[in-house]
Amino acid sequence: MNIKQLPIEVLIADDHPLMREGIAAVISGEPDMRVVGEANDGREALARYRELRPHVTLLDLQMPNMNGLEAVQAIRAEFPNACLAILTTYSGDARVTQAIKSGAQGYLLKSALRRELTEAVRILAAGHRYFPPQVAAELAHHLGQESLTARELQVLALIARGNANKQIGGTLGLSEDTVKGHLRSIMDKLGANNRTHAVTIGIERGFIEL
Repeated sequence: MNIKQLPIEVLIADDHPLMREGIAAVISGEPDMRVVGEANDGREALARYRELRPHVTLLDLQMPNMNGLEAVQAIRAEFPNACLAILTTYSGDARVTQAIKSGAQGYLLKSALRRELTEAVRILAAGHRYFPPQVAAELAHHLGQESLTARELQVLALIARGNANKQIGGTLGLSEDTVKGHLRSIMDKLGANNRTHAVTIGIERGFIEL
């Protein structure tokens, strides 16, 4: 199919009606693209994709029932050639990496949609990846850095909720010394000065959420 001779069909999945309406309004103003469907959550996005087979699907990262990353994985499992992009307010490199590993070809920041949306849709529909300069720079900055392990992510998330080392150990079934060892590793990998700084960096980069 030569999509250059057809309107680029776009499916929008976001649990905020105003966001969907805003995106639809921008796309509808372009002669070479049109919105063919909308979805409130990831499950509905999967169902609508099966029904519509759009050229480009835009999925909000944070949605109920099935989030954007889960929806990308579910759609990709059934339709390996699907063109999928994540919509989000978060630019942290950890989230971007998760999106890429899940199978997303694009990552669009909601704060820049008015400037970049239509260009991104055309680039994605042409079979290319799309990452805003800010996101690409964030990825490049942390390229090659060692990532946090699953256990370290658990420890960092519990620290972020205000737990002391002893409480974290009790929750995870670890000794207090083991928790301290994980904390040292976390701080070293993130370049943090203390546990509060580690939490701040973890949130900024998308390793954890509050």
